[in-house]
Amino acid sequence: MSPDEILLEAEEKMIKTESVVANDFAGVRTGKASPSFVENIQVEVYGSMMRLREVASITTPEPRQLLVQPWDVSSTQAIEKAIQKANLGLSPVVQGKLIRISFPELSAERRQEFVKITKKMAEDGRVALRHVRRDAMEELKKSVKASETSEEEQEKAEKEIQKLTDQYVAKIDLHLAHKEKEILTV
Repeated sequence: MSPDEILLEAEEKMIKTESVVANDFAGVRTGKASPSFVENIQVEVYGSMMRLREVASITTPEPRQLLVQPWDVSSTQAIEKAIQKANLGLSPVVQGKLIRISFPELSAERRQEFVKITKKMAEDGRVALRHVRRDAMEELKKSVKASETSEEEQEKAEKEIQKLTDQYVAKIDLHLAHKEKEILTV
């Protein structure tokens, strides 16, 4: 593999890692209701497991409330059970064809727990980025041993990989700062 190919592959993996961390953050509860908090809950419908967003529309009519509208009314009870089973501290209320989910106010203690959770997610993302960096560096060394790359090219590529790593760690830190602010805002 050429240094350019190694860099490209490393950057693609880092982009995916950042995306995964950002997506994980979306699932962490803040003071406001967000469809992303419940959209991946697994619901048993039609004999198989499907995500909530695949069987219903999820809207936010008020800042502390979600409205789940099943596309097939017969799946309403299954959706209600799945939300209760998800153990998110939410109690869905069925109102005819709709399911209303109210979000209670978060205590300061609970907010701090969510901040800890997001910090752990961010650290897991940083670790994943460092693994990508390590793998890319090893690939470069193999390339030098196989005489496909000069040592000068290796040094240049290693600096680029480090620059990429720093850039994506900074992006994860930025996501973390935004999520922390969102969680702590009352």
